[in-house]
Parts: sequence; C-alpha cells; structure tokens
Amino acid sequence: MAKEKARKKKYRSPIFYRYLAYILFVTAIVCAIILYKLNVLPLKYYLIIAGILAVIILIFMKILLSRGKIIRILVSILSFILIIFLILASISGTKTITFLKENVGIKDNYKIENYKVLVLQSSKYNEIDDLKGEKLGTLLQNETDDEGLTQAIKKIEDTVDLDFMESEDAISLGNTLTKKKVDAILIEESQLALVTEENAAFAKNTKEIYSFEIKIKVKDITHAIDIKKDPFNIYISGIDTYGSIKSVSRSDVNIVVSVNPQTGKILLTSIPRDYYVKLHGINSYKDKLTHAGMYGIEKSVTTIEDLLDIKINYYVKVNFTSVIKIVDALGGVNVNSNYSFTSKDGYYYKKGINVLNGKKALSFARERKAFADGDRVRGQNQEALLTALIKKAISPSIIVKYNSLLKSLNNSFTTNLSNESLTDFIKMQIDKNIDWEINSISLDGKNGSEYTYSYRSGRLYVMIPDEESINSAKTNIKNTLNPPKEENE
Repeated sequence: MAKEKARKKKYRSPIFYRYLAYILFVTAIVCAIILYKLNVLPLKYYLIIAGILAVIILIFMKILLSRGKIIRILVSILSFILIIFLILASISGTKTITFLKENVGIKDNYKIENYKVLVLQSSKYNEIDDLKGEKLGTLLQNETDDEGLTQAIKKIEDTVDLDFMESEDAISLGNTLTKKKVDAILIEESQLALVTEENAAFAKNTKEIYSFEIKIKVKDITHAIDIKKDPFNIYISGIDTYGSIKSVSRSDVNIVVSVNPQTGKILLTSIPRDYYVKLHGINSYKDKLTHAGMYGIEKSVTTIEDLLDIKINYYVKVNFTSVIKIVDALGGVNVNSNYSFTSKDGYYYKKGINVLNGKKALSFARERKAFADGDRVRGQNQEALLTALIKKAISPSIIVKYNSLLKSLNNSFTTNLSNESLTDFIKMQIDKNIDWEINSISLDGKNGSEYTYSYRSGRLYVMIPDEESINSAKTNIKNTLNPPKEENE
C-alpha cells in the first residue's frame, strides 16, 4: 500500500504533455494581457471571458498532467486548437493596438502641400536648372494660408536663380504659361486641379520638370468630449485625390455626422461641394466649400462651423483610395439608389438596392452629371453610401472581415478622434448594443455664377445657399444632439 502511494507521488506526466500544458498556460496569459491592453471590452465582459478561459485552461492543464491516457489525448488535441486560436487572437489584438496607435488621434499634426514646376511641352526646359535666369510664375501670397507657398518659393530660390511674376489666382497663373508670359509656373497640386477643370487641354500642353512637398504644422481644432454619453459632431471630408491622405485637396464630400449616444440617433447632414460660403478667416470673396479643402482640413471644419453655427468635435478625412479599399475590405456594401443611372465611368445602377464593390461605390458617390439636380443627388448618394458603410461596419459579419478591414484602413484616413475616445465608444456599443437610427438631410440652394476667393478673375458655377435650408439643418442638428424634453419623457 505504501509502495503504491509512493508511485503515485512520483508520477510525472510525459514531457510532451507537460510542455503542451505550459504553452497553453503562457499563450492564455499573453492573450489575456493583449485583450486587456486593447481596451475595447467593457470590464464585466472582459472578466467573464477571462474567467471562462481560466477555468478551461486549468481543467485542460490538470488533465494533461494526469494519468488518463485516452482523455489526455483528446484534451491535447483540443489544447492544440485552443493554442492556435489564442495565438491568432493575440496576433489580431497586437495588430489592432498597433493600428490604433498609428492611425487614430493626432500624431504629427501637419498637412502636405504638393508643388510642381510646369513648363510648356514645346519648351526647351527639362529640369529645374534649365530655368536659370528665366521667369517663373507664382500665386500672389494672399491674406492668409500662404505659409506653404512662402516655403515653396524659398525652396525654389535656394535651388535656382530666376525672376518671379505673381498672379492673383490659379487659373490666371495657368494662363500666364499658356500665353507665354512666363517660362514656367510653380503651382500646388490642388490649385492645378482648378486649372485643368477650366482648361482640359492644359495638362496635354504642359509637362512637369520638378516637384516637391511642403509639410506645414497645423493647430489642433479638436473639441473633445466624452463620446460614451455626450452628443457630438464629426465632419467627414472626402478629398478628390489618390495617394497620401495628408495632402491638401478639394473636398468633394462634406458630411456632418451628428451622434447622440443617449437616444441612439445619428443625423447625416450633407453640404453640396459647390456651396457658396464665407471661408473662415477670409474677409474678401466667398468661395465654393470644396475649395476650403485646398487650405487644409482645419479650414473646412471652421468654415462649416461658421455656416451651421455648431461645434465640430472631430473630423475624419478620406480620399478616393480610402473609399475603394474600405468597401472592398468589407466585402462590398448594399447601397440604396433613388434613381436608375449610368455613371461617367460606365457603371450602371438600378433604382433600389445595389451591391457595390470599391470602384463602383466610389463612382456612385462621385457621379453628378447623370442627374438634372446634379450636386444635390450626389450629396444624397454620398449619404446613402455612408449609411451602408455604417450598417455593414456594425453588423456581425464584420468579424469575418476584421483583418482585411484593418489592413485596408491602415494609412487610409486621418482623424483627430483620440484612441481612448474610439475604444470607449466601441465598449459602449458592445455593452449597450445600440440599434442606431440613421436619418439624413441635405442643404439646398440655387444655381449661380460668382467670383470666388480661389478664382477672382472670372465667375465660376456655385450653389447659392438657401437660408431656409440652412436654418432647417441647424434645427435638425440641434434636435438630434439636444432633443426636446418631451421626446425624452
């Protein structure tokens, strides 16, 4: 009897099972730590998951270190599966932590202006040094937002010795080159878009001989609040370019998203790109809202704050590349169209629900010439796409698409929403499982032709704001963020 007890005391599980138990224990601890650092689960859910995992691990470890052969083999198989799951979960968690750290919140708060030196295709100039002693056209440094231009001119002066001739706006600057008043022009990429929009032949008749970027520090315009309980506004800006999301460009999508986490209501307010508004800080001509984006996201935000008499707490800026990648990562979206139409890219959309991939979704959101009401319908379509994206992003199917979505979002957007605020919002959604009610409105106006701050030498098409439409939007936003008392009773 004593010998049998001694044998039981001395028993040690085979080394394979011991190592398997230790690996299981370590991977579980690592996964629990990563999940805690991720900070997206409410504490009660984290404790429940950690508790269940701890019980399973302890049971598995006890069996792996016991004498039972058959059950030990079975548990070892289950342990392998659990270890693989824990490793994959840890990898996904680590990727998410890295993603949030690199993409969410203000890191280096700067914008990029991309400058080009252009000459005529027929000219003898092929590189910047060829311009020595020649005449270079530049924009006139205006009343504000000229820091990038000042730095760009200085860079040119440090590179080559030449004379300068100033023009009041981008289109006039382009004309000085085509009319051979200057030998070359220095122009920022977003300003160049204005020139080519007015003169389709300009790109064919010119060539680029030098390019560089200027990084400009911008001030923080965040109005931070506790988004778990306080209502807030987010501005969604879609710029008309591919490539770096930090680059300034015209903002073709301008949507204010008003969110009330207490009532579970979201209001999308779309503002037409050509809305004729006073740019914040500019005391001369009004301009198209889309042109505000050429001076940076902060100019668009403050201009819309002035227009709607609101505070925009946060912003999210995306570009063409972002939209394509996000939609494709989600596996496509189901978008409701109020019309049947064919876009300029050749895509056909039926009235009703359309299943769209990234390229079709972008074309859907950009199209305006297919409609008599042009920009008004485009704004509605942009809201429809954003609604579809929100619904897909909060659906259970996001779990399957999670890793691909994370990869697609990397460096695809910029936001001043902090990491902590975002994870707090996710925790709140998991805890309360809010069934969001999404409504949308659009500002309206009438067609017009006016001089603009960005083009003072001639008139451009603009949409003259309808004051009743603006006042209605102000009321709707106010009622979404601070609903009347009877609505809460």
